Amino acid sequence: MIEIKRSAEDYLEMILMLTQKKGYARSIDVAAELNVTKPSVSHAVKRLRENGYLKMDADNALILTENGREIATRIYQRHQVLCSFLIDLGVDPEVAREDACKMEHDISDETFAAICRHAEQARPV
Repeated sequence: MIEIKRSAEDYLEMILMLTQKKGYARSIDVAAELNVTKPSVSHAVKRLRENGYLKMDADNALILTENGREIATRIYQRHQVLCSFLIDLGVDPEVAREDACKMEHDISDETFAAICRHAEQARPV
């Protein structure tokens, strides 16, 4: 599995989410959604492009490469599962979203798989 920093995962995840929602992702949208400055996004985009996770098209839209999409999808899936799991436990949805954002990066594959199994067993048929 590819190991990258948490902030890079956040950028890739947000680019995936924006692309799914709007059909494209631009640096300005990423900055607004992550509540960071445009220069911070520019620096991150430069690093992500240099490392092969991201490309830009002629209109400066951010495009995930295969490696970038793999990481973004993994993190986004973790976020969704963890958020739902926490809400099912009775955690306030806003708190669950915030906690899922923290947990999605650090939880081991083993623990995540166990949570997935538990959540699947807990669902009514």
